[in-house]
Amino acid sequence: MNPETQTIEYKSLQKIRTGDKGFRELSTTCVALANAQGGKIYIGYDDKKKHALPGQVIEAKEINEAVTKLRGLCFNVALSATEVLTDENNSQYFIITVFPSMKSIASTSDGKFYMRFADKCEPLRSEDMMRLSEMKGCFQWEITKTRFVIADAEREKLQILSDSIRSSDRIKDHIRQMDNDELAEYYCLVDEGYLTNLGVLWLGSTKQKNWISYPITVQYIVYNANEEKVRKVEWRNEGKNPKELLMDIEKEAIELTYSYEFPSGLFRKQIRHYHPKVLRELLVNAIVHQSMTISNDIMIKVYTDRLEIRNPGGLPLGVTKDNILHARHRRNPHFIELMYALGLMEGEGSGYDLIYELNSMEAKEKPTIESSFNECVVTQHAKILKPEILPLLDYVLKNYQLKQKDFTALGIIAREQKIYATELSHELQLADDKRLRSYIGTLIKNGLVLQKGVHKGSYYIINPVLIKNAKADKIPTTLKTVEPDVLESLIIHDLKKHPHSKLSEIADRLPDVDIKEVRKLVYKLVDKKINIEGAKTNRRYSLK
Repeated sequence: MNPETQTIEYKSLQKIRTGDKGFRELSTTCVALANAQGGKIYIGYDDKKKHALPGQVIEAKEINEAVTKLRGLCFNVALSATEVLTDENNSQYFIITVFPSMKSIASTSDGKFYMRFADKCEPLRSEDMMRLSEMKGCFQWEITKTRFVIADAEREKLQILSDSIRSSDRIKDHIRQMDNDELAEYYCLVDEGYLTNLGVLWLGSTKQKNWISYPITVQYIVYNANEEKVRKVEWRNEGKNPKELLMDIEKEAIELTYSYEFPSGLFRKQIRHYHPKVLRELLVNAIVHQSMTISNDIMIKVYTDRLEIRNPGGLPLGVTKDNILHARHRRNPHFIELMYALGLMEGEGSGYDLIYELNSMEAKEKPTIESSFNECVVTQHAKILKPEILPLLDYVLKNYQLKQKDFTALGIIAREQKIYATELSHELQLADDKRLRSYIGTLIKNGLVLQKGVHKGSYYIINPVLIKNAKADKIPTTLKTVEPDVLESLIIHDLKKHPHSKLSEIADRLPDVDIKEVRKLVYKLVDKKINIEGAKTNRRYSLK
């Protein structure tokens, strides 16, 4: 059975058999799931072993009474339950499905609010309620109607914007055939002849933008190697719409166009500090995902080794740095839809997929994310971690038709040289190893990656034949990828030279080898070829 996730929870049958205390805990889980993406609660499962307890029997009446009681303990929560289910061991359980509360905020009957974050149900603070209401559409800044009637000046801007939309290859034909007014209403720029807040952002004058809460303002600051400020540019409501603002930032940010140079055969290959598509996606995310109800600037800070972008408002509720690849929440959905139609950003939920892919294929780190209530900070480092693997990645890019997920996983495996399935799952923010198949299945099928080991010891390495074909001869030989029998011989040889050694000392003398590998082999050799001396805290090993 899969582990607990954003949408799956396991509860013992005792929760509905121990009276009010168990039901109140269950109601908390229901409210947290409803305020997030909804989910399923498996009743009758052992929370640790994730399977139904043996010999368990449930009556249908018990299910009906449990659902009825839960409905009385939750407000704005829709529930349904299955009939009695039986697993392969003839143990009985049932599943409660919690539907997401799309337009309302769920609470317990005693007025408490909770939210599901990854596999935890957390109480919401008072400052989280505005964010949650925005996410639920209880308050939608974008479509709030202003007092400004669309005038001639706005109609000229609308004509230019409409022409840009119609020329896009991302919209459907029926949208392309709309007139200007219909397009304005379709993208929520106008409501009954009045500009919305989003309409003011795209079509309004400087004076009108000063009226809404709040116009988009940006600071671009460059620092030298000593992190001293050397250049600053500001955009303070100059009448630009979001597209014009984005284009102006990219034009002004010359420091973000610097490149590294690497030899490539008879030529020199240039790799930018920040891939243009990564840079575009990070800038657009800062603009469209910011909270329009917090007065603050978007801060773009450029250091010699990294780019730091701060935007007002933290990540949307339910989205964290550990699930951002797969979570799907939008703070300003109409703004995002328009930016996507204009070809300025990727589709919903695919922006960070693209960022991860491009960073993997350039041997760079993924961006780091820090989020609080007031701001979200994304840091992208410029450094290429392992330049020696670039010829390999370039060869694959030119000779194989791979999907985005394939490139992302390949880049990580090439960078690490050897990575366990559990570690790769964590890197790709996957809840379990089974979902890895969509990332590494094609790589293994095409012989680009080799899978070795079994179960939790399963790991992946780049196929040596691929390294040879790519002529990536600068990739250093490492003990990280040696076979277990070779590593065993190295450990025995090490203990010949260094008897009475601790595990950590053996691992230190075998660079690149994971200490877990050393520990596993040493434990295997104990009593056969190795003697133990001392207690646990000071245990040492020698050859027999």
